[in-house]
Amino acid sequence: MDQEPQVPMSGPEAASEVSPLPSGEGQGVRVRGDSPSPRPSPGGRGRPDDGCFVSRRQVLRYGAAGLACAGGAGALAWYFSSRARAATAAEVFPHDAPSGQLWELWQKRGWVREARHYLKLGRNVQCKLCPNECLLAPEDRSRCRDRVNKDGTLYTLAYGNPTMPQSDPVEKKPLYHFLPGSFSYSFAAAGCGFRCLNCQNWYLSQRKPEELKDPRGPALEPDARHLLFATAQDVNRMSIFPDAMVAMAEYFECRSIAYTYSEPSVWFEYMIDTARAARAKKLRNIWVTCGYIQQEPLAELCQVLDGAHVDLKGFSDETYSRLNSGKLAPVLATLQRLRRENVWFEVINLMVPTYTDDLATVRSMCRWLVDHLGPDCPLHFSRFMPNHKLTQLQETPKDVLVGARAVAREEGLHYVYVGNCRDVDDAGTTFCPGCQRAVIQRVGFSVTTTRLAGGKCEFCKTPIAGVWA
Repeated sequence: MDQEPQVPMSGPEAASEVSPLPSGEGQGVRVRGDSPSPRPSPGGRGRPDDGCFVSRRQVLRYGAAGLACAGGAGALAWYFSSRARAATAAEVFPHDAPSGQLWELWQKRGWVREARHYLKLGRNVQCKLCPNECLLAPEDRSRCRDRVNKDGTLYTLAYGNPTMPQSDPVEKKPLYHFLPGSFSYSFAAAGCGFRCLNCQNWYLSQRKPEELKDPRGPALEPDARHLLFATAQDVNRMSIFPDAMVAMAEYFECRSIAYTYSEPSVWFEYMIDTARAARAKKLRNIWVTCGYIQQEPLAELCQVLDGAHVDLKGFSDETYSRLNSGKLAPVLATLQRLRRENVWFEVINLMVPTYTDDLATVRSMCRWLVDHLGPDCPLHFSRFMPNHKLTQLQETPKDVLVGARAVAREEGLHYVYVGNCRDVDDAGTTFCPGCQRAVIQRVGFSVTTTRLAGGKCEFCKTPIAGVWA
């Protein structure tokens, strides 16, 4: 994911991989059918899958087989008459669930939990966490790589097994109107339901949990002080369950915990349990996301969220299909739900040349934001840097970013920022919508000047939208 533009995680996980289990010790960590995604052809969409493709006919077969096991011929007709026509073909990894010693070790570590939000279809299951709605036969793995069907039960493999956590400035998320100058304890687990061609954290998002974590050897559950001296091998074996994650956030004097770097929605169970533990200790919770989630789990998550950063990766289904292998509508629904639930959020739009840099489309996007979310929704335009599968493109020109900012202001957005481009004047400055004076100034991720009093402009007393206390 390009969740936090051009600020990849530091730490050993970026360079280290877990070696497969030796032969004879159960299933290793080879990715079945995990070849790089082809780039879209100049005149077409290409095919953004990088796993085994499941057709609509196979979707029907999966559901038929599962419901037949339950004796549900009538249920089959009802279920698929409403679902199959609207469903797009889903990508899953057939017969790729861990088995043998690997599965046993994963369970022993406590890195397995039964998933929330799924349907049982006999021995088959359908995940209801994100709009991909993966249909899995026994031993299949979901598109996000985190979820597997074992004997008719859906399990998450991403629980208590994070990549290297660290303390970040909240401005790095980026959140500019949420406890500015504070630090957020940030962590990730493997996996993502998207296939973004421009993903900067692909080594986390496009990996299986088994490729980043090693369940062999003694379990390691360090306290915060030990974490400072952890080696790459320690990190690979490390378990950090929700209460321990909260304790480390407190130790490092962070005011919030951020679920970030990959796509936290796909490790929903780990995220929401940690968020509940954080709430009990009066820590804030920040969701850094692409926003691709179903409404039912989102409603549950909103009960423990305080802030969110949402990637609005484009403003058309065509762009989402080519660039991210997703759809626009679910992301817009997420933004509207966050607003209804009174969760503070900020939107980021990565300006990818030839994909998302058309200023007419930017204008339509900004108009939608004003009309549906209000003028106080902060919008961050971020410079693209050649990465992952778009290394042939150039970085976003400065004048495109400045032009996008001007368009957003013309459409009525009060707080517009430019990220990852420090040669733009006032790129990170918050201006009062009343008197137009600078009330927060930033350099990079650092706040240099604050002219707020009780969440209001010091000069004209206009309220500045955000979470300040």
